[in-house]
Amino acid sequence: MASPVDPAKPTVLIIGGLGYIGRFLANHIHTNNLASTIRLVDKQLPQLASLAPEHTAACSQENFLQADASRPESQAKIFDLQPLTPDGPVRQFDYVFNCGGETRFSQEDEVYKLRSYQLSLTVGKEAAKRGVKAFVELSTGTVYNSSKSPCKEGDKTTKPHTKQAKWKFAAEEELTKIPGLRLVVLRLPHVYGPYVGRWLGTQLALARLYQDRNRDKAETLKYLWSSDMRTNTLHVEDAAEAMWLAAVWRSKNDSIPKATHDKIVFNVVDKGNTTQGTMAGIVKQVFKIETGFQNTLVNTFARLNLEHVVDDVNDDTLDDWADLQKESGIKDNGGPLSPFMEKELLRDADLCLDGGRFESVVGFRPKHERITKEEVEAVVESYKRMKWWP
Repeated sequence: MASPVDPAKPTVLIIGGLGYIGRFLANHIHTNNLASTIRLVDKQLPQLASLAPEHTAACSQENFLQADASRPESQAKIFDLQPLTPDGPVRQFDYVFNCGGETRFSQEDEVYKLRSYQLSLTVGKEAAKRGVKAFVELSTGTVYNSSKSPCKEGDKTTKPHTKQAKWKFAAEEELTKIPGLRLVVLRLPHVYGPYVGRWLGTQLALARLYQDRNRDKAETLKYLWSSDMRTNTLHVEDAAEAMWLAAVWRSKNDSIPKATHDKIVFNVVDKGNTTQGTMAGIVKQVFKIETGFQNTLVNTFARLNLEHVVDDVNDDTLDDWADLQKESGIKDNGGPLSPFMEKELLRDADLCLDGGRFESVVGFRPKHERITKEEVEAVVESYKRMKWWP
């Protein structure tokens, strides 16, 4: 039997609720009993989302609505809430979290415009119309120009690292122009944690492949660029906590104290100032393989021919990865794990954020202060639990 709704607690809507961060946010709210009502909206169904066992309750069919949130005609279905009693007052969502948008890299501009930019604006306008108390827009630290020193919220955004970041920033800008929208933007670095794909998952799949190859002959896993290239990080559980804190804070505050501009935007990052060298060291410890960095000659060639270099690396690894999965009995579901390299993610660009403003204004403290050998081992264990790990 469903537990009674506590009307004193906020009602919560998560757009992109089955995405990587969305499901952890839903779980954070569910396990800490923070909301009276929680609704997850996503285009895919929970049954097809490779949910971890601990996420199935938070992402249950009862909390779920299948819809394309980028479409104006879907908004009534997404935002309408039933009264608590047949003759009770109309209810609205208190907090709306936008974790949606196109997560793949190297897509056409039109794809990001429709699936990220348009999504943010459509949902943002509806949230404003309905008087939502806090609208949390999840953005990325890759909107900043590459910098080895930590970027503050007002720093340059003229050269975003990826097309995805370009359209995320465009959405941020347009959302600030919507009258009455109680907007707070969070810019995150590389998010990692259990079940993660993309940035960390790719590195771990590659390391596993090199570990397997080292049975025949010693081979060093060499990274492009340099060991001091910044690749700042945040654990997904801290990302979820940060989003909740941001919503609670924004519902009570109209501006950032002593801010030099009106835009309410925060960087969220751990304390580790993670670099490629950090990651190479951890991979070496976890997988017992040699790691290193390419020389200047190779790096110069890669800068001029990145597409060619990435294609060569992918050609060299993808068949071997498929063989390794097959040998391990992993047929259809390897989850998000693959050594496939994205050209956009391999660019020579530093991702380095200053999270001081969010910590001092909102009071956030990351529980996972830095990425460590133990954190990475926990990620590998999560893959094993899901039977994704060869």
